[in-house]
Formats: sequence, C-alpha cells, structure tokens
Amino acid sequence: MSGQGLTGLSRWSRRLVAAGVFAWCLITAFPLYWVVVTAFKTPPGVVGGPTYIPFVDFTPTLQPFIDLYQGIRGEFFRTFLNSTIVGLSAAAIATAVGAMAAYALVRFEFRVRFGAGLIFFLLALGGYLLFSNSLGFTRAQALLLAFPIALAAAILANRLPLPGPILGNEDILFWFVSQRMFPPIVTAFALYLLYSEIGRLGFQLIDSYVGLTLCYVAFSLPIVVWLMRDFFEAIPIEVEEAAMVDNVPSWRIFLGIVVPMSMNGLLATFMITLAFVWNEFLFALFLTNSRWQTLPILVAGQNSQRGDEWWAISAAALVAIIPMMIMAGLLSRMMRSGLLLGAIK
Repeated sequence: MSGQGLTGLSRWSRRLVAAGVFAWCLITAFPLYWVVVTAFKTPPGVVGGPTYIPFVDFTPTLQPFIDLYQGIRGEFFRTFLNSTIVGLSAAAIATAVGAMAAYALVRFEFRVRFGAGLIFFLLALGGYLLFSNSLGFTRAQALLLAFPIALAAAILANRLPLPGPILGNEDILFWFVSQRMFPPIVTAFALYLLYSEIGRLGFQLIDSYVGLTLCYVAFSLPIVVWLMRDFFEAIPIEVEEAAMVDNVPSWRIFLGIVVPMSMNGLLATFMITLAFVWNEFLFALFLTNSRWQTLPILVAGQNSQRGDEWWAISAAALVAIIPMMIMAGLLSRMMRSGLLLGAIK
C-alpha cells in the first residue's frame, strides 16, 4: 500500500474504505439535514416527537420563516445586516493587515531584543500605575498615555546592544499564533473593561460598529498571519529579485507582483476569516447590547417561557448558513487552489 494510495488495496478493502467514507459523510451531513427539516416544522411537530421525512411523517410549513420576515422573532434583517457589514469589514481589514505582516515576516529579517520587550512591559505597567494612582488621571487616560510612551521607548531601546536573547521571525510568528491560546472569555472580559474605560472619555466602543470590528480584526490577525506566511513562502523569490534589479520600490513589488500572484491564497484566507467572524458568539455577546447585535446572538435568543423554540432557531440558523454556503460555492475553485498553494509547505 505504501506510495500507491487506494490502488494497492484489494477489492474488499476498497469497498470497506468507501463504506467508511460514506458513513462519515452521513454523520457529518445529518446535523445540517436536521436543521433543514426542523426549520419547516410547526411547534407541535417539533415537541410531538422526532419526524424525519417531509410529506411522509410530517407536513412542512413556512411559518417559522414568515415569523422571521415579520420580525416576530426579533429584528432579523437588522442583525443580518450587522453581521454582513461587520463580517466583511473585519475580514477585509484583517486580511489586508495580516497579509502585509506575513509578507514582512517572510521577506525581511527582524531582530527583537528581549530586553526591549521587558522595557515595554515595565514602562507600560509602571506608567499606568503612576498616571492613575499618583497623578490623578483616569484609568482610560492613563492607558492612552502609558502605552504609547512605553512603545516608543521600547523601539528606541531595541536599537541598543541590550543583554539577553534576540527574537527572530519564527519567534514573532509564534507570538502571533500564541494570542489564540488565551481563553476567549478572558479576552472578551478584558476588552469589555477596556471599552468601558474608553467610553468614559467620550469614545463609545461598546455596542458600536467600530468597537466590534476592531475586536474581530484583532481576533482574526493571528490566523491570517499564520496562513498567509505559507502562501508567500510558496511564491518564487526570483520574480521579486528581478523587480529589485530595476529599482522597483518594495511597496510596488508587494502590490503589483506579490498580491496578484497570491490572490487565491488571499481569497481563501478571507473566506476562512469571514467564517470565523460570521459565526463568532462570545465577543458579540459581551460587546453589544441591541444596535449591533449579530446573527449568532439572535439565533441563541430564540426561546420563550416554553423553553428553546427549535423551529425558530433552525429557521434563523438556516438563513444564516445559506449566504456562506453560496459564497463558498461561487468561489470554491479559487479557494481550493489557494488552500493547496498554502499546503505546499
């Protein structure tokens, strides 16, 4: 079997593999099928016991979708528009910024001194405590003053021959990816406190487009940098070197050569990021109240004194799934080629 795949198997072995694949497809597809059939059931049809086949053991109805359209189950169209605006904005910004960061990590060598990072931490924490406890600034004002000062001091200190280890590109990449290791509830709670403090200065970020979009951009950047790094490493560097011979600026090489050559990878990364943002629940729960609530919040809120109303939940979930399925279907060829490009590594 080594090196031959399924061609080296006997007929019965191939049939066994095919049966296993078919069984796995049934297992993965059944939850989606159950959402679809439940979305067309009446409340008695849901609570009266399991039924599986439309027009055979239950009569389908469009009433759950009519309730969504009429706003009986909440402001569905507004939350759908919120998810669309925030999702597209956050995915586009994260893909653009993350692609530039990933390209820099591939083509340029960075040397970050550990001592400079330690200076940043000490000055940021010490400055915050000094400004808030000793100088009478509010916590939000102390944050806005301490962190820029600490960042500027760390950048200057990084130019000095400080003792300690020097971190390279691989270490920076690990730092990016490690941001996803934190429990999301910790990050969401910290962001809520930060947004609350900034709101006291007059910049409303809770339940706002800017606040939710910035949160999702920060949430998505690690995965974008990680994915796009492999895409850019798969691009031959000789093309860029030929442009450098002609004294083409680096930004023109990136926009005019690298971006068109990695368009499939960018599209695949954009779709993956959009899927994460579209389905995200926890940050939207913490950082929105009513105006900028997204679809996952609406779907989770389909209940009453009778408990969870699964017909309404299924109808809302089905409508939320369809746009992503359509977009993935239309762009599937470019997505597949982009994912395969990133898998060359």
